[in-house]
Amino acid sequence: MQEDLNFLLTNRIPRASLTRFMGWFSKIEHPLVRDLSIWLWTRFADLDLSDAKKTDFTSLHDCFTRELKPGARVVDQSEHVLTSPCDGIVGTCGSVDGIRVFQAKGFAYELSDLLGSQALAEQYRDGSYVTIRLTSSMYHRFHAPLDCRVKHVTYISGDTWNVNPIALKRVERLFCKNERVVVHAQVAKRQDSDSAAQTILLVPVAAILVACIRLRFLDVLLHLRYKGPNEIPCDARFAKGSEMGWFEHGSTIIVFAPKGFRLHRSIADGHRLRMGEPLMEMPLA
Repeated sequence: MQEDLNFLLTNRIPRASLTRFMGWFSKIEHPLVRDLSIWLWTRFADLDLSDAKKTDFTSLHDCFTRELKPGARVVDQSEHVLTSPCDGIVGTCGSVDGIRVFQAKGFAYELSDLLGSQALAEQYRDGSYVTIRLTSSMYHRFHAPLDCRVKHVTYISGDTWNVNPIALKRVERLFCKNERVVVHAQVAKRQDSDSAAQTILLVPVAAILVACIRLRFLDVLLHLRYKGPNEIPCDARFAKGSEMGWFEHGSTIIVFAPKGFRLHRSIADGHRLRMGEPLMEMPLA
């Protein structure tokens, strides 16, 4: 009964309209609105601002997108380790079954549907993936999981379904329905490697009250009113752990790696991650 009520309250409503309203409301800088909003947030979520760079915010939005104190996260600098791009809770993870991936037990989706390209999906056939869910109270910025170069971003407009576990068990192909961005992160080649550079995909998926993704290296804000282009060329270099962008609220990031990468031994459904902790291990050859 509780799951039914949660699903109805967070999905059977005008999702897009509520999301646009929340985007407007969260940016109101009136002290009374700001203070009351943050107070209510702390009453219903485990909001912890002890590692925030600042605790005096101009608005609810400013609090959502807060930065961290220097040194608040330790990034594993092992050359063969791909680290978590964000704080979050591990959802489904493991090996890609051909080009089929699971959002929840019994609920599979085709990688080509998520990425919007059959050819791109084939590059990750039998690869590895990890789904990382960010709750509303978590740190919302995401970072480079390794030294990389981003030369292309794909924006795919969509819906704003809730992406909590209850919805993932009820809405088929949910990640393929929601607004999302595909970030192509080309792995920086090691000095002793003669192999071709590989590409990791980071797929931030927006959700209800979110539907707004900011990438530091683009001059556009990706949200429900964005009209294109969908294929965005760029050229940005990142050191492992450097900031790439942020959500306006909690949501999900799915990380895909080609065949040969394997999950770190600590990664399993339900595991709580912090940005910079080991996520996958790269092939040593």
